[in-house]
Amino acid sequence: MRTRTITISVAIAVAVFVLAACSGSRPSGGEKIIKSTKAGDTTIALLSASGEIKSGENELMLSFTAASGKPVDVPAASLKFHMPAMGSMAEMNDVATLTTTDTPGKYRAKVDIEVDGTWEVIIDYQGPQGTGQARMTVQAK
Repeated sequence: MRTRTITISVAIAVAVFVLAACSGSRPSGGEKIIKSTKAGDTTIALLSASGEIKSGENELMLSFTAASGKPVDVPAASLKFHMPAMGSMAEMNDVATLTTTDTPGKYRAKVDIEVDGTWEVIIDYQGPQGTGQARMTVQAK
């Protein structure tokens, strides 16, 4: 009888532990890097589930990490996709809406990319070392 009670108690404890570990409060992860760049000692990465940007609606992640791999707390950031005017096509600026996550230095981004092609990504941020800006080019498919 006592062994059965202990076995049931251990099974319940394991189940509670597993459920807590799998709860939705943790970021899902699994994103693939689209492109990254260095700004001083900080690596700034743009990520998505597929590792690509497409024309149309995109859900992305923007992350700031130190050389040690630890997140860098960036209290303010902005993300803009810029394509210069070409021929009869006007200049385009698609601004992402950023929301914070539970992880310091990691933002969710939603952006509607107007057309396929090469875009310049402009990231403005306020970090531990002050304000900064990073740029990179990406290909929308």
